[in-house]
Amino acid sequence: MPSSADALRSNASTIGQYQLNEAKETIRPQRGIQSVEVAGRILEALAARREPVPLSELAAAAALSTAQAHTYLVSLTKLGLVKRDALTGHYEPGPLSLRLGLMHIEQQAAYRVAAPHAVELAERTGFSVAVCVAGAQGPTIVRYERGGHPLHVNLHVGTVMSLHSTSTGRVFGAFLSAERLALMRESQGAQDGEALDDVRQRGIARNVDMPSPGISSMAAPVLDAHGALQLTLTVIGPTGAMDVNWNGAIARDLRDVAKRITQALSKEDVSHAI
Repeated sequence: MPSSADALRSNASTIGQYQLNEAKETIRPQRGIQSVEVAGRILEALAARREPVPLSELAAAAALSTAQAHTYLVSLTKLGLVKRDALTGHYEPGPLSLRLGLMHIEQQAAYRVAAPHAVELAERTGFSVAVCVAGAQGPTIVRYERGGHPLHVNLHVGTVMSLHSTSTGRVFGAFLSAERLALMRESQGAQDGEALDDVRQRGIARNVDMPSPGISSMAAPVLDAHGALQLTLTVIGPTGAMDVNWNGAIARDLRDVAKRITQALSKEDVSHAI
């Protein structure tokens, strides 16, 4: 008859074997749906491009035949993950992809801190306020608060701002890392070498009647604790109604808000480090 010690050893061995088997199950690659993974390759190939892509190029990038890629793209288009241009037949990210991208941005600390400040800034000044982050094609509006002054200009979430002709773009040109800026310039066909020392020195950029006549703007950077550009705040309004003096009320308010957001990000960074 087994002793109690033998029984304990037997139980321990059984438990150990069970735990070993469980660990193997945990590290064993999980089985997925191959067609979903293939669709993911198409989306990844699309995301890597900064312009609408022809079917043949998209198929080649995803290692598929043209016929296979077309079948997947039909379903992805129905889901809204992909959009097909009716004139050129080229493909680009669809509305659902854009919404998913915005959801990702909304989880970022800089956006969470900046969003309520943008609302307050628009209410306080009476002018529209755009929050822009670095997108694949350039500075991209991810939040747009409309002010009390009507604007005859088509700005909305998803609008990509010109690096050269907008105050927002010049702030990105002055403060964004050289590597990321080079990709944006390539996408927009923008020239390098514009003098932006004045933007860095003032911590603000402005446009008067550019790029749209009758519309002026002032933009300021929001930096993190390490001095890296996270986003920009841009106040936009009718030229006749908006004070665009470098030390005017709009400029002072904009600098102050950007500074407060940066300080809040620094505190959040410290709390995460602790």
